[in-house]
Amino acid sequence: MKPRISMRKVLGDPDLFGRILAASSWYGWKVLLIAAAGEELTDDERVEFKRLTGREREPGRMCRELIAIFGRRAGKTLALAVFACWVAALCDHRDALAPGEIGVALVISRDQRAAKITLDRIEGILCNSVILGQLIINRTQDTIELSNGISVEVRPCNRVSVRGITAVLVVAEEIGHWFTAVDFVNPDVEILAAVRPTLMTTRGPLLMASSVYAKHGELYDAFKKYYGVNGPPDILVAYGTSRDLNPSLPQSGIDRELERDPVRNRAEYLSEWRSDVERFIPREIVEACVGDFYELPPQPGENYHCFFDPASGVPEGDSLAAVVSHKLGDRVIIDAVREIKPPFNFFEVIETVLLPLYKAYKIFKIVGDNYGGELAKEPVRRVGIDYELSAKHTSQLYLDPFLGMLNATKIALPRHERAISQICQLERSVQRSGRDQITHPTHGHDDVACAIAGAVDLACNASFYSLDAFQPGFVDRDAPPQPAQQGPELSDVPLYNGDWWRWRGVPRSQPTFSANERLRDLYRSLDFAFKTGFFR
Repeated sequence: MKPRISMRKVLGDPDLFGRILAASSWYGWKVLLIAAAGEELTDDERVEFKRLTGREREPGRMCRELIAIFGRRAGKTLALAVFACWVAALCDHRDALAPGEIGVALVISRDQRAAKITLDRIEGILCNSVILGQLIINRTQDTIELSNGISVEVRPCNRVSVRGITAVLVVAEEIGHWFTAVDFVNPDVEILAAVRPTLMTTRGPLLMASSVYAKHGELYDAFKKYYGVNGPPDILVAYGTSRDLNPSLPQSGIDRELERDPVRNRAEYLSEWRSDVERFIPREIVEACVGDFYELPPQPGENYHCFFDPASGVPEGDSLAAVVSHKLGDRVIIDAVREIKPPFNFFEVIETVLLPLYKAYKIFKIVGDNYGGELAKEPVRRVGIDYELSAKHTSQLYLDPFLGMLNATKIALPRHERAISQICQLERSVQRSGRDQITHPTHGHDDVACAIAGAVDLACNASFYSLDAFQPGFVDRDAPPQPAQQGPELSDVPLYNGDWWRWRGVPRSQPTFSANERLRDLYRSLDFAFKTGFFR
């Protein structure tokens, strides 16, 4: 890659990019872009460069990676769009591209809509110049084709879609808010691993820009490794607040946002890494609880419990999940997991999924998440299933007893990959009230994980009883001793319609019980009858 015109001249020429970053508030970005292009800075510019990067001097050559970590409204999208236009339109890539090969200036964002905003900015920058606007030969929803053999494309962050191209530049927008856990299909580490080889032959730069979030992920790792004087010269990390790069932002507006929500907005505007957001459960702990089964069949004599996490069934919404569990000694076994992904008809799912599960495991009662309240309860009861709402909030289910049981390896989880992934993705954060909140990350799901936590809670807190009183030879150890009764020998007792034991004075073969025990047995019998379906 050989620049046809330097970045400094481009930023100062009104016929090119001079009118794009003309205001004095763009001074910091101009310094960063000139340094990232491998050009020398003046002494005054080095003062600004040190303030933003912590380094005394500029790299002196084209940066292999530029990582810009600044707050909201700092101008990250427009500044990197200018750099992308310079690489795509004003640099010569013929030495790295084979005849007929198209070089791609790739913009990756969290979703296609966000990436399109950058594509619109790039088109606007090129069209703002009479000279560069002539290079555009075609524009589609996700591509701008240039007459010099370079194509500017936007794609969502997918590790598969970024392969198979020859990239001259890659822009990773808001990478701090991409998925970070390897349990996701497209975590940030996999996407960057897929995109870096596309820059190998062209030696093009990788630009990453984002506001800060939690202390994990590729953005935080790059900040810890490369920010300051110890970083390699060709990997440049710039870090600052929103007003460090955009002093035109009103301080009163930022102060108002900080007062409204200091925890979140100190990250948004002051670039303070959030210490209140962390991984809830390490994957190693979860894996230690995973068994060698996917589902266990119902066993006679076991008391099964079911937790139900309902959902509306609308497209792109949450999944419906139902989990069956039972307790074995001091351990909880997760026997069956059912997940229905949207779209679906809630009433059909009740009859085709939940009701067969209820009957197969002879479940006495189903407890559900508070989602929907009575709206979710009524369709379940309509098919003859006893349904109650959980008394605990989702975060409470995760904290106790689920977390302690996992840490003690007292839960047997099935080898259900989606369930394992959702448990590993859970994040713990501290709310403004000081209460811990455990939930899925942004744009994630925890439907199956919530149902598993609820099933564990049901199994741990259920009251168990034995039906030994109905077995032959049962002896009531709590009953007071009875005096021996005198009566005739059995051989002397006449039969009374075949029922010899009805004769007065003959000792019965059945044990005698106290009044309390007989009342307790009555309740047990009624409970057993309802549970086994004798009564409805």
